[in-house]
Amino acid sequence: MSYIPKMPLNDERPASTSSGEDQGSDVESSSERCDSMTSTSNRESFTSDCSSKHSTPSSSPPKTLTLDVVMDSARDLSNLTLAHEMIVNGNFCLEPKSLPQDSLWKIVRDIVHKAFWDILESELNDDPPEYGQAIRLLEEIREILLSFLNPGANRMRTQIMEVLDMDLIRQQAENDAVDIQGLASYIITTMGKMCAPARDEEIKKLRESSDNKVTLFREVFRVLDLMKADTVNFTIDNLRPVLQRQGVEYEREKFQSILDKTPSALEHTTSWIKSALEELSTTIPKEQPNGPGKGQRLVPGPFQILNTAFLSILTWDYDKSPLPETWMTDETRLREIQRKLQQYQAVNEVLLIVYSTVGGPIQDLPSLSDRMKRMISVLLDGMHSPGFNLEEALKGVSAQICCELNKSLTERNYPALTPALQGTLTGQICSITQKDNPIRTLVEDRVQHYFMALICDPKPQVKLETVPAGLTAIKPELALMGAKFISLVNYNKAVYGPFYADIIRKLMFISNPPAANHPQDTTQDSITSN
Repeated sequence: MSYIPKMPLNDERPASTSSGEDQGSDVESSSERCDSMTSTSNRESFTSDCSSKHSTPSSSPPKTLTLDVVMDSARDLSNLTLAHEMIVNGNFCLEPKSLPQDSLWKIVRDIVHKAFWDILESELNDDPPEYGQAIRLLEEIREILLSFLNPGANRMRTQIMEVLDMDLIRQQAENDAVDIQGLASYIITTMGKMCAPARDEEIKKLRESSDNKVTLFREVFRVLDLMKADTVNFTIDNLRPVLQRQGVEYEREKFQSILDKTPSALEHTTSWIKSALEELSTTIPKEQPNGPGKGQRLVPGPFQILNTAFLSILTWDYDKSPLPETWMTDETRLREIQRKLQQYQAVNEVLLIVYSTVGGPIQDLPSLSDRMKRMISVLLDGMHSPGFNLEEALKGVSAQICCELNKSLTERNYPALTPALQGTLTGQICSITQKDNPIRTLVEDRVQHYFMALICDPKPQVKLETVPAGLTAIKPELALMGAKFISLVNYNKAVYGPFYADIIRKLMFISNPPAANHPQDTTQDSITSN
């Protein structure tokens, strides 16, 4: 957002308000409304239902993009990204900017700042003192303090203007009568009235400081920077409930604005949905097997296409192609979900191999299972980091697992694992690095089925704890990732549903002209009609 209102502040102190409201689904997704109208004989109704005035996206005709248009689109995208982050991330806040230690910007900034403070110190140490730099400093501090006030704080505004009266201070400077220490004391006292409780300790240090005037003012500016960040975060906390109520419409309008200025803004989104349609076209039956439409070609439904597209986001190859434009504001969250999910899948695969290889002697021992799970999770932590050698890590996992198993077996009077069995176990565990490994394929397929069931269900929260057979070991982690992903999907669907419906309608008309009169595949109606 390009504008952030001032923090409501009079003489009272701000208190952080992080109240969050559940995201209302008051805007119905057009793709959801139109799912039952996907046979080519009903294309007309699909078109009309998905083009209501309040939700139909529009695309501008091709045009030459000027620099101003590009910059406007960039501002819209920045506002959209910030608003989305405030809505979906309850912990979102702004921190005072810190530059990398050896960066050119930091070097330049430090040089400029040092020059400013050196000039100030030199002027104040002159005999008689010079106050030009000090007056500029006090004027900037005054403006910062005034910026913290709301429009109704007239008494404090008047007091600040009277004490930090620049005309009066300039007259005093001409007569070498400026009370720098007294002004500093007033500024610190005023900051103490305005700051959040978290800054009380910083204000106390300023009051008790015995540093020279230049060092004191340097510290005053540091604390003022912290207070500016507090002001912005206080505003964010107050805006968040409003944005959560109006976020769907706001984000949709912002994206429509981007689309109006940049007609190609849905290029990757169209390719993403087209891939889902092509994938479904190869898996559904070519013809209706029986019934009134026997012998006619089947086509996937809009909501079925969208569900398949959403599922593909979980396994998105970020090195191969960029995310759809409608998902770019969630890229960091999606990458994190994908990384966590792959790690949990690896943990589950190792446990499945262990139990299928060793068998009965270690069955029904939850404490052993928990220990092995924690051990594997720790050793595979960071498996997506650059330079992480997964195969070597899995060898380490195998060695630790064998030690843990031998300890458990001997404690219960079972024979330890033979060297041959340990070698087999190690080989099978290390083989999960291969994409065609049967255990890996099995686990990945069942995880996909789990997430598809959540995507298709109108009440996915009920199914979060219902995991497929063979995934019980990672049930809590799977439920957590499922809840996070479904929350993102549902919000994304609410915001961009009209855009998706428009794309799907166009793609289906291109691939299946109305004259063909092809019926819809009804095999998944029960799971897509939510």
